[in-house]
Amino acid sequence: MLAFPRRTGFPSARFYFTLILMLTFGALLLVASRVLAAQDKMSNMPGMDQKNADPNRTCDDMGMSVNSMSVMGQSMAAMTNHMCITPMRPEQPGDKEKVEAMLAQIRAAIDKYKDYKKALADGYVVGNPKVEQPQYHFTKDAYVHLADTQFDPTKPTSLLYYHTANQRYRLEGVMFTDSTSANLDELNQRIPLSIARWHEHTNFCAAPANKVYEYHGENPKFGMFGSIHTAEACKAEGGTFFPVIFSWMIHVFPYETDLKDVFSMNDDVPHVH
Repeated sequence: MLAFPRRTGFPSARFYFTLILMLTFGALLLVASRVLAAQDKMSNMPGMDQKNADPNRTCDDMGMSVNSMSVMGQSMAAMTNHMCITPMRPEQPGDKEKVEAMLAQIRAAIDKYKDYKKALADGYVVGNPKVEQPQYHFTKDAYVHLADTQFDPTKPTSLLYYHTANQRYRLEGVMFTDSTSANLDELNQRIPLSIARWHEHTNFCAAPANKVYEYHGENPKFGMFGSIHTAEACKAEGGTFFPVIFSWMIHVFPYETDLKDVFSMNDDVPHVH
């Protein structure tokens, strides 16, 4: 299994979470809602062009193919050209036990946050609260910074909520992050890759000021749902290209009973039953 070295001087997770605020993420979420209404177009989506991926990174080719998009919800699958997913590893002795113990820690730590006001009181901040979303991220800046160097199941980077008819925010899970420079072995030490897949958002072209409207529409050109996914094409449009945007991340739904659902990549459906 190939592993990429931890690089020094590479922007941290904090940088990317700050950057998204600069790139009008609310607009990108609106694009996602348009994608959900256009599921019939999914069969025509190309796979990720591995030529343009960072050669020091390892992404699962099958994870990026249309044939395996069933592991994702439409919002994630719509980012076909902008996703890196870790390959699965053979299960090792103790992997499931490690994960089960971790899930128990997570549940114990976040149960109080079923009252979202307690999350706010503890320093979690909801992202884009005025934008209707299939999933809301409440992120704690201190834990974003902590996650770059260590893994603590009781201190998730983000809490994940969804909107029900009776509740504005209902807790369903958490998100953990790791530094963009983390290698596969380091990710595996946090949560075994035999059971879960970490992912990164890649090939992001930020629109120039005079083209921000092109984040929108059925066929967006810029952003995480955009048709532009190479540095050359981005430069030609006057954009700013980021090979990787955000840190490594993984969503965990600890109230699910099946491990496949605990680590589901379908964020468009609720994960509390």
